Amino acid sequence: MLDQLEELPLFPLNAVLLPHARMPIHIFEPRYLDLIRNCLRNETGFGICLIKSGTEVGGTADPHLIGTACRILSVQTHADKTMDIMVEGRRRFRIRKIDEDSHPYLIGHVEPVSEDETEETNRLLALSARVRELTQSLIEQALQHANMQVASIKLPEDPAALSFVVAEFLSLEPQIQQRFIEFTDTSERLAELIPILEEHLANQEEPLYTKLSVEELSEWINLN
Repeated sequence: MLDQLEELPLFPLNAVLLPHARMPIHIFEPRYLDLIRNCLRNETGFGICLIKSGTEVGGTADPHLIGTACRILSVQTHADKTMDIMVEGRRRFRIRKIDEDSHPYLIGHVEPVSEDETEETNRLLALSARVRELTQSLIEQALQHANMQVASIKLPEDPAALSFVVAEFLSLEPQIQQRFIEFTDTSERLAELIPILEEHLANQEEPLYTKLSVEELSEWINLN
């Protein structure tokens, strides 16, 4: 069975990378500089996992078994040989075995995690519509705080992609995000997002979503 698994370099972090989301990472440890250089040389990505126990810097870390494989979008190398990279989440994986000996960083033997097919199409569409409606309201409010008006808002049509994009927009705690990438039922993920979105809308005096800037929303909106 292990022969059929993909070998994927692992980067444990105290953060979750969601599919479709982007994340900046400052690379300074020699083992992870080595990881990034190998990925660039081989034109491959790596896997990001939330740390279950252990440390992010200097020591060992025990990662959660489900993470997100990413691709490297950009790299900036500094005079001190450290790097700043931007990555984008692509697909989820499940770790079946970890190799700690062949490289200075962890290598996971992984299999893909896929969404379940649903027979409740009407429920899925209804949940998607509600999440889209609430998210549009939040984006409009966020931009109103910046004294800007929205001409149109672009959100993913695919329900699974929509659920991940909205979860990233809400800047949820890592443990909640981890639960979201472990779900394989799109409807379940969307259903959990709705009360969170409703709570954010109710708390208009202290909007939790203003962490995202206009620039970060640029892929979704057209301004007047």
